Amino acid sequence: MIDRVLSHRGTALTDERLAADDSDQADVLDRAALRRVGGLSTELEDITEVEYREIRLEKVVLAGIWTSGTAAEAENSLRELAALAETAGSTVLDGVLQRRDNPDPATYLGSGKAHELKDIVAAVGADTVIVDSELAASQRRALEDVVKVKVVDRVALILDIFAQHAKSREGKAQVELAQLEYLLPRLRGWGDSMSRQAGGRVAGGAGIGSRGPGETKIELDRRRIRTRMAKLRRQIKEMGPARAAKRANRDRNRVPGAAIVGYTNAGKSSLLNRLTDAGAMVQNALFATLDPTVRQAEAADGRTYTYTDTVGFVRSLPHQLVEAFRSTLEEAGEADLLVHIVDASHPDPESQIRAVHDVLADIDTSDIPELIVFNKADIAVPEVLAGLLLNHPGSLAVSAFTGEGVGALRARIEELLPQPAHELSALVPFDRGSLVSRIHDEGTVLGEEYTPEGTLIRARVNADLLAELEALRTEREPAPGPAQRLGGGQ
Repeated sequence: MIDRVLSHRGTALTDERLAADDSDQADVLDRAALRRVGGLSTELEDITEVEYREIRLEKVVLAGIWTSGTAAEAENSLRELAALAETAGSTVLDGVLQRRDNPDPATYLGSGKAHELKDIVAAVGADTVIVDSELAASQRRALEDVVKVKVVDRVALILDIFAQHAKSREGKAQVELAQLEYLLPRLRGWGDSMSRQAGGRVAGGAGIGSRGPGETKIELDRRRIRTRMAKLRRQIKEMGPARAAKRANRDRNRVPGAAIVGYTNAGKSSLLNRLTDAGAMVQNALFATLDPTVRQAEAADGRTYTYTDTVGFVRSLPHQLVEAFRSTLEEAGEADLLVHIVDASHPDPESQIRAVHDVLADIDTSDIPELIVFNKADIAVPEVLAGLLLNHPGSLAVSAFTGEGVGALRARIEELLPQPAHELSALVPFDRGSLVSRIHDEGTVLGEEYTPEGTLIRARVNADLLAELEALRTEREPAPGPAQRLGGGQ
């Protein structure tokens, strides 16, 4: 079964079309230069000689357990783990999948399966085992003692990918905070590293100031980590006003926004480029985009609105990342419409939809309209795609690669975005041309005509602009007539 899992990786590893089309993107080339060098290893033979080892993934073996659901779901989860591992720069050699009711409290895998994993690791020459779950510190240590190589869990793997892909100052700070939150309860030490510092050394001539129990090395490390975490939280909080100012500017100008959300590698950035010519980086990898990208677009009726490309989601997204990236995810919570992109060619798209909804529930987007869009329609199984569209009424099928359905998607987004609530017909004097400009920017112009007295305009506007035009009518007291009468809210 594991051979079948590793031989059918899905679009995350086999669909190279978009990456090839965007080969001139400098960001993709820069990221490729950061991939780990194959065959290079600096790991110590005795894994207990260090307190904390950075994750250097080279030749790996996967391990997972199947506790509930179907065999296909378990295989898809392990297939996704393989995609994550390769995104991190490793080579997947083999894997094991065990059926059991609950994870073993000692080694995660049962004793027999753990020794089988040890034999596989030795046979293929792997230097790392990646477990498809979050491990307790004791489970990781016990499994390392059996397999005799480094053991990394799913959370550490995802954090490593985020660390590689973070580019902005805020993104790097958020990732580092998540890594430290993960590391803090998992610190450990051996031998001299556990000895007391300063305390208990009077007999050795340390003298006054050295009495008392002192602190162990691991306690000092924990204190330094907590100090660093507090500093990072302050930095992230200080970065908030800049994003809030940009968002406030859009709100002040009444610019509606659509947030593009979805599972990682579903094609969000590719679709954003199709919709707006944004030039966002496109790479055939998981979590290629971490920092939100905001681009402006103009509707067919002249309205201005924005698209926001957000960080991709994944099943069992580490809670440390959800907390660290909460400020980034707030972009989705502030949107007027959620455009939920789903990879229609994925073996289990329904599970991707559920995973995205789980994350969105943490940032309270229940009152925001959602439009589900099934991407990669050109390579999806037609019968599967038809079933998805049937199961999700109102959804659309598109292909960011071929452009199929993008026009209909754009029209549907413009239809769902909020429109100004008040329709009016007004004569605006030429010396108040700024009001005409605002009507064009903030409202929907239904008709416009120039007369000797000014600009005769018919439009839909928001309440604030309607109030200003009402005030203008009071100031000028224009001659009565249908053209000058302002229509109330509809």
